[in-house]
Amino acid sequence: MTNARTRIEREASRLGFTELRFAPVTRPTPRFDAFEDFVDAGRHGSMHYLDRGRAVRGDVSLRFPAESAVVLALDHHHVRPPDPGGLTGKVARYAWGRDYHNLFGKRLKKLQRRLRDAGIESWGGVDTAPILERAWAELSGLGFTGKSCVQIRPARSSWFFLGVLFIDQACAPDDPLVKDHCGACDKCLVGCPTEAYLGARRLDARRCIAYHTIESREPIPTELRAGFGRWVFGCDVCQEVCPHNAAPPEPDEDDLLPRNAWLDLQWLIEAEADEIDARFIGTPLRRPGVEGLRRNACVVLGNLGDPAAKGVLEQALRRGPLVAEHAHWALERL
Repeated sequence: MTNARTRIEREASRLGFTELRFAPVTRPTPRFDAFEDFVDAGRHGSMHYLDRGRAVRGDVSLRFPAESAVVLALDHHHVRPPDPGGLTGKVARYAWGRDYHNLFGKRLKKLQRRLRDAGIESWGGVDTAPILERAWAELSGLGFTGKSCVQIRPARSSWFFLGVLFIDQACAPDDPLVKDHCGACDKCLVGCPTEAYLGARRLDARRCIAYHTIESREPIPTELRAGFGRWVFGCDVCQEVCPHNAAPPEPDEDDLLPRNAWLDLQWLIEAEADEIDARFIGTPLRRPGVEGLRRNACVVLGNLGDPAAKGVLEQALRRGPLVAEHAHWALERL
């Protein structure tokens, strides 16, 4: 037991993971009832992959004979560069640099190979496998689930990525945090620009800026658009207002530096699709597709209130029906 845990801790440290915790494997998965309520109520919107992977999310033994869960974290950069002004939109911090699926995922695969060489089999992933990462993180003591539904390390930060590996050996577990470190604070709930929270730890993705600018391929609901402000990809408001993010660490991760903290909205409308695709290779910004990014850009241009956006939006009218509909809305708003 001790040898397996010690080896995993040593190898994870060598690979640059920020933190590591161990949790016992329970069935059903912790907080699975809350996940089922979320999906059954349709609050996951068009993210149908959540429902498809429901069974394994609730019982990992359907996929792998797990004895322990290894929860790993990797800090990402959070200090936003100065506002460049002009027709620009904001990008959520997690997407400023290299795609974390690749960066974190490759480290996980290296860790798995090293563990296999030591006779330890594993299965897991980072945000792509049917795993409730935050639930296992909470059980392991690597933070707690805030009222914002974001995983938080008390007095440290929520600016980090999570991954989970299930292993076929039992390791001594870490203790979970028993205290609710949100207390009476509700800054995230009242600060959400689109009122996406139905209550503490009850998010409706269908009202969430991040969902609409990243996951959804549909028109953004008209009544929500004004609340998007300058967010062209994702949204960090619930984390920006969190007291636990008052003085977070700034990591030493060059691949995650803020190369795309701000996007030139005029360029998004005017550049050809292949040029946009090429620029964002290897980053999360390819997730919505070119059409999705242009749709988002139109909403932000309408919210900026800058007359200079008019000519750009008139060009957007020729970028297909989805983009044109949002460009019309923005022009009316101007």
